[in-house]
Amino acid sequence: MQIHINRNQKELKLHGDYAFPLHLSDERLSSYESGSFLWHWHPEIELTLILEGTILYQINETTYSLKKGEALFCNANTLHTGHMDHGQDCIYFSVTFHPRLLYGFENSLIYTHYVQTVCEDSSFPSLLFRPEVTWQKNVIQYLYQIYTLHHTEVFSKELKLQILLLQIWNEIFEHKQTVPAVSASSNKQMERIRTILSYLHTHYAEKITLEDIASSINLCKSECCRLFKSHMKESLFRYLLNFRIEQSLPLLSTTDKSITEIAESTGFSNPCYFTKIFREHKGCSPSEYRKKLETPKTFTSGFSIHPPH
Repeated sequence: MQIHINRNQKELKLHGDYAFPLHLSDERLSSYESGSFLWHWHPEIELTLILEGTILYQINETTYSLKKGEALFCNANTLHTGHMDHGQDCIYFSVTFHPRLLYGFENSLIYTHYVQTVCEDSSFPSLLFRPEVTWQKNVIQYLYQIYTLHHTEVFSKELKLQILLLQIWNEIFEHKQTVPAVSASSNKQMERIRTILSYLHTHYAEKITLEDIASSINLCKSECCRLFKSHMKESLFRYLLNFRIEQSLPLLSTTDKSITEIAESTGFSNPCYFTKIFREHKGCSPSEYRKKLETPKTFTSGFSIHPPH
């Protein structure tokens, strides 16, 4: 499994529907290829509650190491990704909702005073919730209540869910000013990162040069590399290789294309180089990976989830 995004990194999955724009899901990192989900964004707000294990969750240039009982707020339209911490699996609960669920209709008082001021504030991309801080503990407990509701058939569930989200939003709004703001220069740099990612995701199947990428954001090659590595925590070249490998996986699992054809269609100069890089990432060759998919597997996590009272 992997997140489906367009060339601008926008996630294509629907998060609820127009009538009730909320999506609740139980997730585990090991269900994603490579134990990580790709960089993406969406117009919805996302709250993540860690149920078991740990995750390295990056929002823009900030990386959070989250453990059981902690939670994270990711603002609307903000880039984020997550991956395993030293190969350890993580089970987490995702709450993704459109801000409209909070304010009802545009230009309402709730929208202009309490929601727009948060969602359109680029200096406020994320917020970590830890149980040691009283108001943050309240948010975590509300998320556990949402988790319980998600797994229970109860009367007026949607109403109860909306009330809990409004309680969470009230905590975020009241304490937003206590969170250090991101500088305007950092916001400009993240826009450049978005442009680089868009270029890579559009042209990954082609021959790409560093000069091409640097030209797309009007920077010199060395500054382009420095910018990308400082924000993305990996080199530009390494990211491109990782992305190309990720794009090869559905071709191996759902098509009969040859290894040579797959290598060519994902931007590798030759099948030998593709196999070499694939083995570095997956610990096996593309052919071996394809054979593994034909073998049914059973999986148990070893985790037992007990939300606190």
